[in-house]
Amino acid sequence: MNKNLNIPLSVPNLSIDILDNVKECIETGWVSTGGKFITEFEEKVADYVGVDEAVGVQSGTAALHLAFQILGVEAGDEVIVPTVTFIATVNPITYLGAKPVFMDCDDSLNIDLDKLEEFLEKNCEQTEDGLLNKNSGNIIKALTIVNVFGNPIDMERVIEIADEYDLKVVEDAAESLGSFYNVGEYQGKHTGTIGDIGVLSFNANKILTTGGGGMLISNNDEIIEKARFLAVQAKTDPLYYKHDEIGYNYRLTNIAAAFGTEQIDRLEDFIKVKKKNYELYKKEIDKIDGLELLPFNTNTRPNYWFYSVVVNEEEYGIDRDQLLNKLNEVGIQARPLWGLISDQKPYQSCESYKIDKAKYYVDNLINIPCSTNLTEDEVYQVVDMLKEYKV
Repeated sequence: MNKNLNIPLSVPNLSIDILDNVKECIETGWVSTGGKFITEFEEKVADYVGVDEAVGVQSGTAALHLAFQILGVEAGDEVIVPTVTFIATVNPITYLGAKPVFMDCDDSLNIDLDKLEEFLEKNCEQTEDGLLNKNSGNIIKALTIVNVFGNPIDMERVIEIADEYDLKVVEDAAESLGSFYNVGEYQGKHTGTIGDIGVLSFNANKILTTGGGGMLISNNDEIIEKARFLAVQAKTDPLYYKHDEIGYNYRLTNIAAAFGTEQIDRLEDFIKVKKKNYELYKKEIDKIDGLELLPFNTNTRPNYWFYSVVVNEEEYGIDRDQLLNKLNEVGIQARPLWGLISDQKPYQSCESYKIDKAKYYVDNLINIPCSTNLTEDEVYQVVDMLKEYKV
């Protein structure tokens, strides 16, 4: 067997057709934060996910920063967040002088809604100023959910909880573009379109990429207009450079959007490949004692962004870290779950609530190659190594 493989974790799937768009940007000089591809990309994404409008920005992080600010998060406030996420979900909260409150995950890796309800019931009370965290004395303004690895959370329950406690909801759908609900109240609705504001990311490892970039989506016209305003330095009068508020240089570039307008047209094809490879992995990994490929939630159409394998050391014979190192040594790029954000140095003093299951997954989970151009042969090569390393 070839032990010098080159199978990356998650890489862009780019078409040479993009060059026509890029060429037009260069020839017209529209390479920065103005140009037709920005509008075209925003309209295509909005149409795809089913919202009226979308605002392209320079990153998912920038979109989150705008979202929290628009929803009124201020210095001294708190925002509930999952500890299982990429740190970019949490950092924008601190940009505004607010603090996160960390929640555990469930077996889908998404925020544990049972523990969330328990925390709100036992530790919070409604006041004239808002929802008071009795532990800190601060007001909790919002709830942030993340559809981890493209796996849609139970948004019916999320909205019920948010409504009961008067919390704004930010949907971090950075990993779940293309995921939607098949049944229930939100049947047919895409992740990111149900809460107050949704956020998308087009980073290089996402299912759709513009190299960088992100987008803010909402069905609220006032939110969309405010985001557009803040993303271009809050120009009250662009001709005479009048600014009545602090804004940001967050607008998506035309040359990035030129990639996006081509990529969005291929998204459903990407998801078909993701699903096919996931099902092939599932079939083969089910045959390996000690390994479990995590399922996606029922009653949803996920985008199958990442494939997560849980390693049972007792049954498999080696632990997660040993398997991780062995795969990378032969050229199969595998990665662990992110380090829990509540354990990161900047956030260790922030409140956490019963973080338990997340610790298990951070110690035992491994993500295996899942690119949209991953071939069936490469899937079998990964599986063959997983079989070979079993003791």
